[in-house]
Amino acid sequence: MISYSAPGKIYLFGEHAVVYGETAIACAVELRTRIRAEINDSIVIQSQIGKTGIDFEKHPYISSVVEKMAEIVPIKGVFLDVDSEIPVGSGLGSSAAVTIASIGALNELFGCGLSLNEIAKLGHEIEIKVQGAASPTDTYVSTFGGVVTIPDRRKLKTPDCGIVIGDTGVFSSTKELVANVRKLRESYPELIELLMVSIGRISKIGESLVLAGDYPSIGRLMNVNQGLLDALGVNILELSKLIYSARGAGALGAKITGAGGGGCMVALTAPDKSTQVAEAIAKAGGKVTITRPTEQGLRSD
Repeated sequence: MISYSAPGKIYLFGEHAVVYGETAIACAVELRTRIRAEINDSIVIQSQIGKTGIDFEKHPYISSVVEKMAEIVPIKGVFLDVDSEIPVGSGLGSSAAVTIASIGALNELFGCGLSLNEIAKLGHEIEIKVQGAASPTDTYVSTFGGVVTIPDRRKLKTPDCGIVIGDTGVFSSTKELVANVRKLRESYPELIELLMVSIGRISKIGESLVLAGDYPSIGRLMNVNQGLLDALGVNILELSKLIYSARGAGALGAKITGAGGGGCMVALTAPDKSTQVAEAIAKAGGKVTITRPTEQGLRSD
C-alpha cells in the first residue's frame, strides 16, 4: 500500500484583497490529509463519510482525481483510504489537501511521472471542475508547503512559532462572502479599493518581517489586517470572541483565516504560549487545534 499526505494552510495576510490582484501570504500548517492507495479489483473510496465507488456527491474531489488520472494511465481498480486532520469547509484548504494527496498517491502507484508543478496544476483544474471557481493558492501551498507569497509564488522563510486555530463551527460560503465584498466595492469604490490596497501593503511589509523572523511585528500586522477585514463586513461575533480571547491570552496576533463569515480564526503564538492561548479560545466556545507551520508539502508517508 502506498501512502501520501498533503497539508492544509492558513492565511497570514491578504484574504479578499488577493481576489483583486493584491499580495497575500499563505502558510502550510502541519494538519494533513493522508491517502493510502493500493491496486484493487474495482474502484473503492473509503473515508469518514463512508465507502463508495466513483461518487461525485460524497467524494467529489477524489472521484475527479481518479477520473482525471485515468486519462493519463488506465485505472481498472484502486482502493483509496482517506484520513484527514483538516476540518471541512473551515478555510484551511481541506479540499486542496485531499486533491493533492490523492494525485500524489495515484501518481506513485501507477507510475504517471507527474512533477510537483504538474500535480499542483492538475489539482487546481480539479478544484475548478468541482467548485466552479478556485484560486490556485490552496493547491500550490498544499503541494509545495512552506510560506508562499500570492500571486507571485515566492517562498519565504518558514516561521518557527506556534499556530492555534479556533473553529467557530459556523458554516460560511466563500462564494457568497466574495460576492458581498464585491457589492460593497461596487457601492463605495473609492473607499473599498483603498482598503484592498492597504491589505496588499500589509502583505508586502509582512514579507520582510517573515524573512526576518520578527514574530511580534507579524502578529501586530495580523491584528491590523483583521481590522480591515472587519471593515469589509466578513467578521461575525463568534469569530470576534475567539480572536479577542486569543489576544487576551497572549497571542502575538489573531485574525480570520479564509473568507470569514464563520469558519476559523488563527492565532500566532510564541511556542510556549500555544496551550494558554488554546485554552482561552476553547473557553470562548471555539474548537481548538494547536499546530505549526510546515516546510513540507506533498510527501510520501
